[in-house]
Amino acid sequence: MHAFLEYIPLVIFFVFYKFADIYWATASLIVASAIQIAYFLIKKQPVPKRNLIFFGLIAIFGGLTIYMHDDTFLKWKVTIIQGIFAIALIVSQKVFNKNIMKEFLGEALTLPENIWNRLNLAWALFFALCGFLNWYIAFNFSLETWVNFKVFGLTALTFIFAIGSVMSLYKYMPEDAEEKKE
Repeated sequence: MHAFLEYIPLVIFFVFYKFADIYWATASLIVASAIQIAYFLIKKQPVPKRNLIFFGLIAIFGGLTIYMHDDTFLKWKVTIIQGIFAIALIVSQKVFNKNIMKEFLGEALTLPENIWNRLNLAWALFFALCGFLNWYIAFNFSLETWVNFKVFGLTALTFIFAIGSVMSLYKYMPEDAEEKKE
């Protein structure tokens, strides 16, 4: 359910972009992200750091987009977020000796340490690639193309990469107890 809720601001952004313009879409993105934060506060749940980072960057870059009437700020936001994710994965592992992928998935998966490290690096490279693709499309193609890439392209790439990651880890997953009996 939480993963679904994360995409609501993106859907609202896309709808406002299609029926109004990039500035209304940006304002709706800021408001929808603020409502997400409020949702956690009202439910008296801790606000996920990811949501706080998204909201902070959306508020800053979205606010600059609206104030300066220049969509360049909003386009950079996506690349910066992807870059932050890539850097966080690498720095946490290399500097703090903490594997973020293992932190998130360690309870669900038991993997050899070198596989955790590869998975962490693979996601870092994926985020870096997505940041580069966003930058390239944002500044070499039309606004329409960029919005479609931001909403559909990055989402599809993320789902495909996540599925590919799971499939590549399948051989390391423990067999079910029922399968062992047979």
